[in-house]
Amino acid sequence: MSRYPVNMNLHPEVSGFFDQATNTISYIVKDPGSDACAIVDSVMDIDYAAGRITHDHADQLIAEIQERGLRVEWIIETHVHADHLSAAPYLQDRLGGRIGIGENILIVQETFGKIFNEGTGFQRDGSQFDRLFADGDSYQIGGMSCFVIHTPGHTPACMTHVMGDAAFVGDTLFMPDGGSARADFPGGDAGVLYDSIQKVLALPDDMRLFMCHDYGPEGRDFAWETTVAAQKAHNIHVGGGRARADFVQLRQSRDATLDMPRLILPSLQVNMRAGEVPTDADGRPMLKVPVNGL
Repeated sequence: MSRYPVNMNLHPEVSGFFDQATNTISYIVKDPGSDACAIVDSVMDIDYAAGRITHDHADQLIAEIQERGLRVEWIIETHVHADHLSAAPYLQDRLGGRIGIGENILIVQETFGKIFNEGTGFQRDGSQFDRLFADGDSYQIGGMSCFVIHTPGHTPACMTHVMGDAAFVGDTLFMPDGGSARADFPGGDAGVLYDSIQKVLALPDDMRLFMCHDYGPEGRDFAWETTVAAQKAHNIHVGGGRARADFVQLRQSRDATLDMPRLILPSLQVNMRAGEVPTDADGRPMLKVPVNGL
């Protein structure tokens, strides 16, 4: 009997949509036995210099879903992204579905609520989302049972979503030649990230793994699908059985050289609100820039 709570022999149809501006991949995941689907890690477009938000990327997902006659049941956030803004409410308004994220969103909201001086009007209870997932929770997309694995380290709220033979790892892992995500944001921890990666690598070797980002190392074409076996054998940060202490040293040394993501300030403010843009006292959409806050 499998130690996993769902049937991982199902083969959902996965369509990836690459966002050039943020190197993010959003997904439509279709239940193989019905017209039900989920959206994973959507993107809302922003011209930060101009303070202008648009929805071209999300409109691609909407067009695809409507053309195929699909029914959206879930809009999944693998974590609170620091490099792009979520389009979850825009998609929910047009397509329906429930917005879900890991239950440790409460930690993220408390941390960044202070950094952005949000005051008492900002709810830090995760109520902006429709479902807060705990480790091991399951849910349905049509007739397909899915489950979540808590995989913190990049952020406290990171979750890997397993849907049949497909797992959506967020920023926990990159493609094998890209390694792993940074662990130096508030609430991040390189050792915890290593432990989380081991949970992903404990899935069946033929499990398809889908990345949230790809940067085309060494100029290769962008890619976002690999397998557990490929990661175990070839990942430049954890492959070949790299020891935890070695990974922590590598990750911390690399993180010390990285700049903050270009869109981290607007992304955190929006994404900890489930994709809603904050407003000022007059109800106008407004973003803050905390000086020396990160």
